[in-house]
Formats: sequence, structure tokens, C-alpha cells
Amino acid sequence: MKSVYYEDLDETLYSGVLPSGLTVLVVPRKGFTKKLAYFVTDFGSIHTHFTLEGKTFHAPAGVAHYLEHKMFDLPGDRDVTAEFAAMGAMTNAFTSYDMTAYYFSCTEHFEDCLRLLLEFVSTPYFTPESVEKERGIIDQEIGMNEDAPDSVVFENLMQAMYENHPIRVPILGTSQTIREITDQTLYDCHRAFYAPGNMVLCVIGDVNPESVSAIAREMLGDEKKEVGKKIRNWEESMVCPRKETTAAMEVAMPTCNLAFKCEPLGSGEEAVRTEMVADLAAEALFGESSPLYLKLYEEGIIDSSFGGGFEIIDGCAMLLCSGDSDDPHALRDAVLKEAKRLAVEGVPEEDFQRMRRSALGRRIRALDSFDSTCFRLCAYHFDHFDFFRFPEIYESIHRSDIPKFLGRVVTEQRCCLSVIEPIRKEETL
Repeated sequence: MKSVYYEDLDETLYSGVLPSGLTVLVVPRKGFTKKLAYFVTDFGSIHTHFTLEGKTFHAPAGVAHYLEHKMFDLPGDRDVTAEFAAMGAMTNAFTSYDMTAYYFSCTEHFEDCLRLLLEFVSTPYFTPESVEKERGIIDQEIGMNEDAPDSVVFENLMQAMYENHPIRVPILGTSQTIREITDQTLYDCHRAFYAPGNMVLCVIGDVNPESVSAIAREMLGDEKKEVGKKIRNWEESMVCPRKETTAAMEVAMPTCNLAFKCEPLGSGEEAVRTEMVADLAAEALFGESSPLYLKLYEEGIIDSSFGGGFEIIDGCAMLLCSGDSDDPHALRDAVLKEAKRLAVEGVPEEDFQRMRRSALGRRIRALDSFDSTCFRLCAYHFDHFDFFRFPEIYESIHRSDIPKFLGRVVTEQRCCLSVIEPIRKEETL
């Protein structure tokens, strides 16, 4: 494995690609008792159409999340979670729109825990009976999601903003789509996307990088397997199909999501630079220290729940803010007006330098979190960028980048508002 030392961060990253195609990333943290390992596949809820071995597959929505649930089954009725617990370790997993991650943390028995992680994620074991049993559990999870205003307001926003991109469909799928998932569906998706060449193993802690690499070869072998090729027919106009969507739920006051459609960023250094410019633009426009935030807070249009940033998904991106508001339309109009002002006047040099230092400082402080660091190393790896290079990207950003971004993205054509209003009394009668 090769190593690179990042002086600005006082971090060393060991990396290598095994004969199987698996990428291994190790960040040694000498003297720490905690050890954390992420085993991640470049496969999320939006990747439902793909080709493999000359055949085209169209998987039902929700399959990545369903597969995540079922990966904890092993032959012989083994209980993976209990086996980790017996070694004093905690394990879990999550599915996002564009990746699925399995992980554990421990203070002892690290090598045995790592072997178990690699074993269960690389061992598909599904029966028609177990898949059917899981359907009810996931259906309950979908029902809980549909009763959560924060989830509903965002999912309604995606359906209004996008015509073709599968972000329109919830990560969990729907009660209808999960009924189409079979054991064969799960085997097909595992074969396509759980091949080592589509995955990354990231470890942080007081560990030996060469030992991590050796265990990965021991457990996964050296065979290179074909990876499914994702079909991305997701072309989108930057004009939102609908400008607004409204629903009523049991909430004390209106809650809203306001977003502005952005072109997909792609991958590599320029994409990461655009992401960081967009984050600074969000801070300048509606961050807690921005003039607009203070004005809206004083007027009672927003409260402390309000916040925002820049969101990136494979194939789409958006500037997004959210929170409770008695007047979501006044919030939208104020954001548009302030963006126009900033696009013309720009951000004062002093404010720009402060925001850039603050953003850089937040990212550096986040390195204290093993989970945050592992997640970002994996996510940026799939975007073909070395995450530990972020300080030099911040240094390349100029004050003029912010008004250019706001002038291009924060417009009425790209704007969409999603609101959840309280149920009126007459609606319950």
C-alpha cells in the first residue's frame, strides 16, 4: 500500500487496490482505542436500471435498501449482530440515494470483526421465505416515513422538482414497489454491485494497514468480477416542472423545503470545487451569520429550525434550505431577492475570508469524528477525489465565485417550494 502524508491536516492515508479490484483506505490513529471500518458499495436507491453479462435489468424501487436489510442473514441462521456484540463491537448499515454502507466499531478483536464484516457483506443468502418476511418489516418502515413531516416535505419536493431522475422515488421504495422484490432480484443486484471492484474498505484507528489489506485478500480472494453498468437516462431541464407543492399533516406550524435546481456536478476536482463554492454561497445567502437570516429571524418568518446547504446526488444537485415558517412564500421571495442582490454586489472581502476560514475549520474539526471521516473518504473516492485534499481546494476559491454561482442557480425558473401545513379543524370533522 502507498502512503501520503497531508501536512496541513497531520494525517496519513494508506491506499491500495487489491487484485480483486477492491480499494482499501486506512487512516492510522496511533494511541486510539476505538477502531472503525466501513465497507461500502457504489450502489444506492437510484441505481435500479443496469446491465450485467450482456443482460439488462430493471429492479423495483427500494431494492438497495431491501438488500441492505437482508445482507445480515447468513447460512445456518447465524445472527451477525449478535456475533459482533459477542466481540464487544457495534455494527450497522445505511442506504442512501447513491451508496450503501456497512460498518462496525470496536475496541478489541478488530481483526475478527473485520473478517466478519467482509464475510457477511460478500455472502448473499436469500430465501423466498426470508424475503417475504422482511417485506412486512420494510412496509412498516415505509409507513413510519410517510407519517414523518420532515421526510414527506422533502420527498414531495423531489417529485415536484424532477421529471426523470429517480430521486423522485423514496429511498425505501413504496409499498407497491417492494412487493415486486424477490430473492432473485436481490441476488442479481448483489452480483452486479457487490463485486469488489465496485466497493471500498475504509478503516480508521490504531491498526496496521498491511494487515487490513491482507485480511481483505484472505476473505475476498483475488478474483476480479464483472461490475454492473448503471443505466442513467436522467436528463433534466433546469426548469422545475412544478414551482410548488403543498400537503397537510399533523404539524404545529407550517414547515417547508425551498430548493434551487443545479446541473449535475459529475466527478473529480472541478466538481468538488463547485460543491465547495456552492456551500459558501449557501452560507452567504442564508447562513446563520448572513444579513438575510438575521432579518428573517427578527421578522419572525423563520426560527432556529431554519438551515440549509448544498446537496449532491449522483446525477443531480441542489441548493436547499428548510425549517418551520409561518410564511413560506415570504421566505421564498426574500431568498430570491437577496440572491439577486448578492449576484450584483458580491460578498464583502472580509465576509468572504471569514466564511472560507470557518468552512475549512468545520471540515478540519470533523476529522475528529471517525464516522464522518470514513464516510467522506468513501463518498469522495466514488467521486474520484482524495478527500484529504480539501484544504487546497478551499484555497483555490475566489470571492467572485460566489455571486457567479448565485446568479446562475438561484432563479425563479430553478426554484421549487414544498410546504407541509397544519391540518385545519374542519378537515378532521
